[in-house]
Amino acid sequence: MFNLAQLRKERAEGEKGFTLIELLVVVVIIGILIAIAIPLYLNYKKGAADKATQSDLRNAINVLEQCNTDNSAYPTAAVVFTTSAAAGTCTAQTINTSAGTTLKYFPDTAGANYLLVGFNGNGNTSATKYYCYVSAKGGSIITDTATIPAAYAAACP
Repeated sequence: MFNLAQLRKERAEGEKGFTLIELLVVVVIIGILIAIAIPLYLNYKKGAADKATQSDLRNAINVLEQCNTDNSAYPTAAVVFTTSAAAGTCTAQTINTSAGTTLKYFPDTAGANYLLVGFNGNGNTSATKYYCYVSAKGGSIITDTATIPAAYAAACP
């Protein structure tokens, strides 16, 4: 004859699997990990877009300086670069931009200097950073501002 304790023991040893509580704990842990990972990923993505804009801006500065060397003048018309395009009146040089990057070129009235503004729309557009370069200051000075410049020249110190 079988004993009740022996039956319970055999049944307990034969059961395999997870309880509902164990499954819920795993789901909660996965949810917490996802809640931490998504904002980190978005920040990395935004940072990469900002770095791409800075790189494109530095490349455009080199192209415009080469244009000045070749033609003894900077391009005289304001230009917006969103993809690969000739550098204004300097058709021998090309300014390439990364995906989502927009560069805006503004010459001064005398044609001796220029203002270059870049931004990338691939990130959170409400927190877009604008990067500015003023050729009159020279060097590799690129400043950033979080405000959308109404007059680009006023936004760039």
